[in-house]
Parts: sequence; C-alpha cells; structure tokens
Amino acid sequence: AQQEPDKGELERVMDGQRDNPDFAALETPHDFEQLTDSGRDVGLLPATGTHVAMGAEDLNRMFGAGIPHERVLAHDYRNGVVPIGEVDPAALGLGGSDDSPVAVDVSGHLLQDWDLVISIGQVVPHEVAGMANFTKNLIVGLGGDAMIGRSHLLGAEVGIEQVIGEPDNPVRRLIDTAFDRYLADRIDVLWLLTVMESTSTGVVQRGVFAGSGRSTETGGAAFRAAADLAARCAITTVEEPFERVVCWMDPAEFSTTWLANKAIYRCRRAMATGGELMILAPGVAGFGEDPTIDQLIRRHGYRGTQATLDALGRDPDLAANPAAAAHLIQGSSEGRFAVVYCTDPDAGGLTPTEVERVGFDWLPLDAELARLGVNEATVAGDHLDADRRPFHYLDHPALGLWTA
Repeated sequence: AQQEPDKGELERVMDGQRDNPDFAALETPHDFEQLTDSGRDVGLLPATGTHVAMGAEDLNRMFGAGIPHERVLAHDYRNGVVPIGEVDPAALGLGGSDDSPVAVDVSGHLLQDWDLVISIGQVVPHEVAGMANFTKNLIVGLGGDAMIGRSHLLGAEVGIEQVIGEPDNPVRRLIDTAFDRYLADRIDVLWLLTVMESTSTGVVQRGVFAGSGRSTETGGAAFRAAADLAARCAITTVEEPFERVVCWMDPAEFSTTWLANKAIYRCRRAMATGGELMILAPGVAGFGEDPTIDQLIRRHGYRGTQATLDALGRDPDLAANPAAAAHLIQGSSEGRFAVVYCTDPDAGGLTPTEVERVGFDWLPLDAELARLGVNEATVAGDHLDADRRPFHYLDHPALGLWTA
C-alpha cells in the first residue's frame, strides 16, 4: 500500500521535531504511543549494525522525548547475537574472493517472542546493499559480525560504482536469502518504507510503502516499488562530470569518516578525473564507530582496492574485520580525484595530521566556510567562491546519488 500521511496526525507527532525530516523519527513515537496505550509491551531496537549505540541525546533528537529510554534496546553485533543459519555464497553464484558459507546471526532481542516486528526505514541509494533498508535492516542492521563483514566486503569487491543505487545485486541477494530462509518463519514483520527527496525547499517525503514477509511476498513488492521511486527521486544524472564538489555533513549526524564518507560514495560516479571533492565536516572527530575499526582505519588508511586487499593478506586484525576493509576500499577515490576533509581541531575535530595520515587532504573548516560563502542553510546548486571559482554544493549528499 502507498498513501500520503495524514497531515494533522503528522503535525501532532512532529511536536518538538520540526527540523527532523526522517519518517522513522516521526512514525516511531506515534506507533509507540498507540501500542502502549492499547496495553502492549513495546520495545524500540535501533538497527545500528556496527555503529555506536544511541545515547539519550541521540534518542531525544531523533524521536523526541516521548519514548522512555528504558524501553530502548541496544544491538551488540559482536556479543548480543544468536545464530540462526548460514548461507552459501558459492551456491548462489554471488562472486567475491571468499565463497565459504557465511553465518547468519541476529540480535537476541529480535527473537524475544514479539507479536509483531515493525521495521521502519528509508529506501535510499546505499554503498553496500545498493538500496538501503528492507531485509538489510534486520540481517545486517541487527546482524552479527560475520554477515556484516561479508556483505560489506562482497559489495566492495563487486565495486561500489556497480552496486550503489541498484536494488538487485549480489549483496541484496545474499541478505534477502538469509532473511527468507531463516528469519521470515520466526518473526512476523511489517515493513514501513519511506522515500525522501532533497529539494531546494527542504527534504520532502515522496512516498510511504508497506508490506510484510519475504522478498517474494508483499514485503519484497513494497521494497521494489520504493526502490523504483527512490531511483527517480534520489539519482541525479549530470551532463558533465563535476570538477569541484562541496558537501555539507550535518554535525548532528556525521561524527566519523565511517559515516561522512557517504559524500564520497554518493558523488564518485559524477566526479571528473582530477577533480576535487571537499567535505565540510564540523562534527567529524574520529574514523571508526568502534575503537577496533577506528584503529584499523588509522593503521591502513584509504589507499585503494589493491593496497587494502594486500593488507587483508598480511594483517590478521583487518582480516577479522572485513567490513573495515570494505570501508577502506569504498572510501578511496583510487587516486582518480582529490578528497579534502575540512574539520575543526579546536572544537575536537580530526587534526590535519590525522586526516593526512589516512590519505586525504585537509583544510581548516572555518576558513573554507568563509572562502566558499556557505553554511548549513545554503541551498544546493552551483556557486562561486571568493576567488570566483565555481563549485557544486550539496547540502544533503547522503540522501542522493549523482552520476555523469
């Protein structure tokens, strides 16, 4: 089903969240309130994958203050998962350097005999799964280390520029197979999928899709319909490759290069060889979302596919964290264009030395904001800097995909 949300109801849910365009953030407290009022025991389980658990400030900013924090469950992808099966990538013909069976583990919280699991999220081009959400929410977002690592490395080896924005790809087939075989019969899932578009007047909701069950059932139909709309809303084809792109990364959302490198993922297909991608990152203070991955990024840097694959063969720590290796590949321009991070060390951001040691260039954030004449309110599009040099500005790069 696809329908426009009731405006009056959204206004009520949006109280205190008027700057938050995320449908998940709007719908979750509404569902929580309705189900709790009807006598149901409700838990909220953010599908954080390898990312850090959401703290009180994060929860209040995203969902408002209406959800009791004691009802929020935390996913632990290393120690809090339960094995439910394994998938043989070789039998599915998925490719990749590792064709051994991959374990399917999911959060123990997910299997606690819930009457219904409501999976809410946004379908948008994604560097690993092609299009985000649907079965990825549970199999990867609430999955274990093995599936997270293998899916990420498979996507990197297939090639980010071949996967991103494509709803049918080897990673999606791996994830769908795992859900269909091992999880669909254990839990009842209602999928609520949204499509958003970044426009000159702000982020606009374009559609809401709902379905249930497997990739072959209405859940899969809802995802495919949402992915089709997302491709039309989020993928922009430019006539000429960009020579110079500037991306604003909201400090409330992007605190590490693990997240802020979405600017690289979403723009790389549109970048001219020899061009420059500048990432304005006021909140970026680290590299990885956990200490182990952070150290691996610092150790190996964004040196390109071959350097990362070589490192996999000689560093057992990296081999034990294939998701980190995938991230290093995806975050490299392979030397084709320059990546410049603009951070604020005085406010706790990454220092010039830290940025340059991982293979990126660095410029001071405040000076570049002044020279470019942009801030968080600047409208996306073509601009000129103080030296009259042209650049293309993107205010919400994580919501789209640009290709030449």
